[in-house]
Amino acid sequence: MIIVPEREIEGLVSASDCLTAVEQVFASMAQKSAYNFPVIREAIGHADALYGFKSGFDRVSLALGLKSGGFWPSNMEKGLTNHQSTIFLFDADTGKCRAVVGGNLLTALRTAAASAVSIKYLARSDAKVLGMVGAGHQSTFQLRAALEQRPFEKVVGWNIYPEALDRLAKIAAEHDIPFEAVDLDRLGAEADVIITITSSFAPILRAAQIRPGTHLACMGTDTKGKQEVEAELLAAATVFSDEIAQSITIGEAQHPVAKGLISPDRIIEIGTVINGDHPGRSNADEITVFDGTGVGLQDLAVASKAVDLAVQKGVAVVVDF
Repeated sequence: MIIVPEREIEGLVSASDCLTAVEQVFASMAQKSAYNFPVIREAIGHADALYGFKSGFDRVSLALGLKSGGFWPSNMEKGLTNHQSTIFLFDADTGKCRAVVGGNLLTALRTAAASAVSIKYLARSDAKVLGMVGAGHQSTFQLRAALEQRPFEKVVGWNIYPEALDRLAKIAAEHDIPFEAVDLDRLGAEADVIITITSSFAPILRAAQIRPGTHLACMGTDTKGKQEVEAELLAAATVFSDEIAQSITIGEAQHPVAKGLISPDRIIEIGTVINGDHPGRSNADEITVFDGTGVGLQDLAVASKAVDLAVQKGVAVVVDF
């Protein structure tokens, strides 16, 4: 069995590696050659934590496994990231455990890769202003990945605690792009692309704040009850998702579907756009929303890449098990 410790992930797997892996797995999902198993995610009644499992199987790559982990809101006080996870890969032919991979950084990278894929395929080609809603740990990965997809000329940001926006301003400065902290009205009025990456249980962005032609990547809603944008916004948009079944149960689409504002058959798998089976954006005024709930197959894809690279570079730990 191969172990790839968390400490080895940084510098081993690049954002580009993750984007390619996530793009490929979305395409496989749309072709029905890869599928996710039902998600288990529960409040454990201790430390205010959410804990669960995401798993699946890709018949093309033969990636089989699961990610175990969740969200511990007080971890930052202990010098740890709030999201904690470990990925387990199994041999599809025998069922033996093939690898155990540290999943914290990979989760951040694969989540950012998913929104980047959505920008690549759904944002207007002339998008110039990127809006960031949320400035937590994950936001920095989101910003770096997004800046690779369009020649953005400005970044605007909002966070419930404005001082946290400094981390986004630093990344924008690294790319010689101006950054400005703004209110939500200005963010909606100026941004061509908006990424929401919060843990909110109440809508932050309203439909009236979003102008025609905007692409939104909603990346924070992954649990029943969470919500980052007003349900009416999805009703006014063309909605894409990583996986429709998750989107309508734990994703942003759970709210407009529950209210009867949209039906599940209106939601489009982003993999169909990648495969060329759906045109994606149809015009410059269309509002597009990517509901990124995060699927187990993303984790398996990036973990498989990490294992391959760890073996190649001699940093994998091999144990009898």
